[in-house]
Amino acid sequence: MLSITIPAMEIFDEATSMFDTVPEISLTLEHSLVSLSKWESEFEKPFLTPDEKSNEEALGYIRAMTTTEGIPPEAYKRLTNEHISQINAYIEAKMTATWFSDTGKAKRPPSREQVTSELIYFWMSNYQINIEAQHWHLKRLITLIEVHSKKNEPPKKMGKQEMLAQRAKINAERQQRLGTKG
Repeated sequence: MLSITIPAMEIFDEATSMFDTVPEISLTLEHSLVSLSKWESEFEKPFLTPDEKSNEEALGYIRAMTTTEGIPPEAYKRLTNEHISQINAYIEAKMTATWFSDTGKAKRPPSREQVTSELIYFWMSNYQINIEAQHWHLKRLITLIEVHSKKNEPPKKMGKQEMLAQRAKINAERQQRLGTKG
């Protein structure tokens, strides 16, 4: 979770010709599957795409991330560039110690499947991931799903060169242990 404080500020009320103080507002934000689902419900399109989001869509996602109750819509207009940078850093954070090694493996072409909140919920169901994980940081949840996927893959078959090298190593060890020349 990320907490942001929007400071109090004075605004001029033209109707009364007086200055008014708008109080400080504290926002608690959660980049999660729940937030993603709320945003996709509002905008009716996938969020997890490389496409640039409009200002309206970006503010819509910040609203969807907000777990604090009763925040007036005009409060989001008071977010500064610094706030936006903090929010973006939080969204982009890895939030896990898990990493995947892809060395020596051929890169798979990217999937053409559109990832939406419903697909992620399906993966959670398929891998029997507790529904409470929908509130985890989204990248952490997706990492868990990827771990399930990799652990459920069938063992890879050895390539011919790798198999020949392994047999040669085993034969050399046997020759040394038994004191023979082959």
